[in-house]
Amino acid sequence: MVGGSPQSRGVVATASYEARVFGVHSAMPMATAVRQCPQGIIVRPRFDRYREMSRLVMDIFHQLTDLVEPLSLDEAYLDVTGKVAEGRLPLGVAIELKRQVKDATGLNVSVGVGTSKSVAKIASDLEKPDGLVLVAPGEEREFLSPLPVGKLWGVGPKTAERLYADGIHTIGDLAQQPDEWFARRFGKRAPYVLAKAMGQDEEPVKTERTPKSISAETTFPEDISDPEELGDVLNRLALNVSSHLERKEVKGRTVTVKLRLTDFTTLTRQTTLSTATNSEKVISETGWKLMSAELTPGRSLRLLGVGMSGFAEHSDLPQQLPLPFSDSMSQG
Repeated sequence: MVGGSPQSRGVVATASYEARVFGVHSAMPMATAVRQCPQGIIVRPRFDRYREMSRLVMDIFHQLTDLVEPLSLDEAYLDVTGKVAEGRLPLGVAIELKRQVKDATGLNVSVGVGTSKSVAKIASDLEKPDGLVLVAPGEEREFLSPLPVGKLWGVGPKTAERLYADGIHTIGDLAQQPDEWFARRFGKRAPYVLAKAMGQDEEPVKTERTPKSISAETTFPEDISDPEELGDVLNRLALNVSSHLERKEVKGRTVTVKLRLTDFTTLTRQTTLSTATNSEKVISETGWKLMSAELTPGRSLRLLGVGMSGFAEHSDLPQQLPLPFSDSMSQG
């Protein structure tokens, strides 16, 4: 079980397949994981090592094709249309890719092969940790039909629960619903979800991805109620976010703070600025205004986070107007 200490409110970053049998999963409090799997071994994260291995794997991907869209440290889409056009079989490409990664890193990778990103993604998840699933052209709908509806893009856990209540358990069940039903259930997203349920997806592999948000957050070893102490933490988080924005060469307009109370109630507050910025000072001052409004007498926090979204490239923005280190970094 990879993560922090159960004594200091650590959470599970990931877990081996053996531990998952006991119900251990990512984002679970480590104390809960230990109760469910007392024989589990806790390993502290080694992010430098993860990044090192990720670079090795991504280099192998790029040797195969220039069309690589990373999703995270350990996941990416590859467009191998060019290799297939040269006469190579998709299955052969996948087998060779798995072999190269194994030889270079010792790691097993799971590969899904399909005519679209959404189908390939679902296929790659089916036989982990060393899977290879190929969906032939024209067989997308047949492949998707018997799978649980929660595996479909655009259907999260809460949506899946509502669909189960409606008697819709598989992607095939969903695909058979009339257009009017889709419009009522999904609104503007209806055409998108229906297309995915039918195996239709023409979204290209994007070699450059601009993050939708950049945030930093930290969980405290002990609850904090002192505004001055919280302000110091907020400043460090704002510096972290600002530095990340500068490295990405983006500015944002929407500042968000995330507050988790002692009883695990999570509050999210945000405001949109008139001018885009990556200024540490602006992020910190704006975050303080949002946070301080929630610091009522007797209220303590167990987690604090700061984020920025609403991005545009530097070249697209006017100059920002002058205005009077975290434990966790996320990029979405």
